Amino acid sequence: MAMNDHGPLPFAIDIEKATLENQNYRTTLWTGENLQLTLMSIEPGHDIGLEVHHDHDQFLRIEAGKARVQMGPRKDDLSFDREVEDDWVILVPAGSWHNVTNIGTKPLKVYSLYGPPEHPHGTVHATKAEADAAEH
Repeated sequence: MAMNDHGPLPFAIDIEKATLENQNYRTTLWTGENLQLTLMSIEPGHDIGLEVHHDHDQFLRIEAGKARVQMGPRKDDLSFDREVEDDWVILVPAGSWHNVTNIGTKPLKVYSLYGPPEHPHGTVHATKAEADAAEH
């Protein structure tokens, strides 16, 4: 399966298969004008990193693995704290600080929908370090 950004053309895919096959920390699979689909593979003990999106909501679905999700109104107030696993979704409201940490023993396989897009069309980060470098 081609792991490149197919947007903004019409597109359909077996999302579970694509998410489980993705080996990159982050791969944008589809970027439109108002929505973006990304795939993530997070190594055990690693996280997405504490972040906030002021202008959009985010949907994340866990296809494989176990994670801790933390959210709150401020980076020093992450009062929402849950453990989640396969088949769970995480809904992040705009303006919420949030982090997702892999607390399992295998890569955490996640797909995420942003509205509007968060990353440039075609973004691929093989590792978290590569993603962090690109964002700074």
